[in-house]
Amino acid sequence: MPAPAISRFPVPDIATLPEDIRARITAVQEKSGFVPNVFLTLAHRPDEFRAFFAYHDALMDKPGPITKAEREMIVVVTSSANQCQYCVVAHGAILRVRAKNPLIADQVAVNYRKADITERQKAMLDFAMKVSARAYEVGDDDIQDLKAHGFTEDDVWDIAAIAAFFGMSNRLANVTSMRPNDEFFAMGR
Repeated sequence: MPAPAISRFPVPDIATLPEDIRARITAVQEKSGFVPNVFLTLAHRPDEFRAFFAYHDALMDKPGPITKAEREMIVVVTSSANQCQYCVVAHGAILRVRAKNPLIADQVAVNYRKADITERQKAMLDFAMKVSARAYEVGDDDIQDLKAHGFTEDDVWDIAAIAAFFGMSNRLANVTSMRPNDEFFAMGR
């Protein structure tokens, strides 16, 4: 039985890609031991690949009071609400690794309100979910609630930007029928 397709759109051969994209994919492969399918799927459109990962990195790799694990938590929760299998599985794996907790990704993906997380994290995820599903309802009270939990205006922006960016990513992953790599399922367990 042939392996299932990773995308319903063409997936380029890595050797045919522009050098900068090929180098990025090779670096990820060397670090993780495999090429996450998102890289191969998005490489179909090199200019968009570059823009996507530039914004992804700006949001997800920056230091600050919102930890890298909490950033992944936002992705898992909003991706679950958007029914994005790829992002729940892939970012769930990254969350487990970054949080050093084999249970957390499943807990927040199913129902973060019952997960073993702090009240601060629940407030962060409540806001992320509101941005993801009903951004038009966000008001000053939402910002004040986050500030009461210790978040700054920059943190509020980051939470909103991560939820919004992955809303776009979730939709693209669903349209392309992006398949999660098998390797993600066992990571951090």
